[in-house]
Amino acid sequence: MRRRNLSRVLHAVADAGPLSRAAVAARIGLTRAAVSSLVDELLRAELLVERGPGRSGAVGRPGTQLLLSDRGPCGIGAEIGVDHLAVCVMDLRGQARTRIGHEARNQGGDPAAVLAALTGMLRRAEAEAGAVGLRPAGLTVAVPGLVVRGTATVLRAPNLGWRDADLAGLLPDDLGPVTVENEANLGALGELWSGHHSPAPASFVHVSAEIGIGGAVVVDGELLRGAHGFAGELGHVPVRPEGRPCSCGGRGCLEAYAGEAAVLRAAGLTPGPGVRLGALTGRCEAGEPTAVAAVRRAGTALGIALSGAVNLLDPQLVVVGGALARLGPWLLPGVRRELARRTTAAAGGRSTPVPVTASPLGPDGPLLGAARHAMRTTLDAPGGA
Repeated sequence: MRRRNLSRVLHAVADAGPLSRAAVAARIGLTRAAVSSLVDELLRAELLVERGPGRSGAVGRPGTQLLLSDRGPCGIGAEIGVDHLAVCVMDLRGQARTRIGHEARNQGGDPAAVLAALTGMLRRAEAEAGAVGLRPAGLTVAVPGLVVRGTATVLRAPNLGWRDADLAGLLPDDLGPVTVENEANLGALGELWSGHHSPAPASFVHVSAEIGIGGAVVVDGELLRGAHGFAGELGHVPVRPEGRPCSCGGRGCLEAYAGEAAVLRAAGLTPGPGVRLGALTGRCEAGEPTAVAAVRRAGTALGIALSGAVNLLDPQLVVVGGALARLGPWLLPGVRRELARRTTAAAGGRSTPVPVTASPLGPDGPLLGAARHAMRTTLDAPGGA
């Protein structure tokens, strides 16, 4: 019970801080004496810090304000992409304190070799974190594939060429609890926790697009995982059942029409090192017809795939993240058009399509979601307290 109450205090300060002890007590329904005892413990553990009195609006002397520490425990997020590796250190305030990334040709690479390179980056991030008074309290790794729920086993990652890859023994075990998670899921959690939406949607569909296309669903503030942890595989929803072959072995999947390689080829570009979806932004801004048409067709395909999810789940919002977010001005009209044609949502007695927006996090979503996930393990279970 005490561990749970410590977590409640931390989350209260994280959500609405800086707060006085009295304000925390009012928010979580405990006595001031109980909160004071919990706060003292969290101060000793370097999870909270105090600053000068603030204005509370209440009668009497203003109380000392509490806020999350920018030293002590931190979360480390890592991302394994098809052509890059990245690491981010995030403090308890949600600030990214250090980031390391470099290009790496991971497609078809041996998992052990890829994880060895990532471990080197993690050690460098750990050292940089230590130099500013931070110590790792958890590690979360984003991968572009299906991860068996509750394990570190990547069942299938078609764009990496991995099958049944157990990453548990390949990652450092001294950086706190280790979690391996699908990159689209972490992108959705990053969006949920970002604070970019006001009010924050409780239920939404998130699309994460890089070389492949991932999807994730948040329902009532919680990630929808499904029976085996594979919910949200939007990239392999057929948009043309007898269409192009896909890397997953199927045909006509969304990824074959709106994935990076498909869009680049449709725009007259040859996919390869240094040629990414970001290269299309300038061409679209210049009004190049081939590029604009390619992105618009991708938006149509994405809207068709999303229509089934929207009809089934009735979300408040659809968020497009990853590299496709940069192409929003040309991509999203097609998505909205298909959703308006293919879905309905009763609102005030008239049919209203679900809102669609581009994520402000863009390609950084999975990495920032991973770092925040690792950081939040301390808020949820303050083991150092």
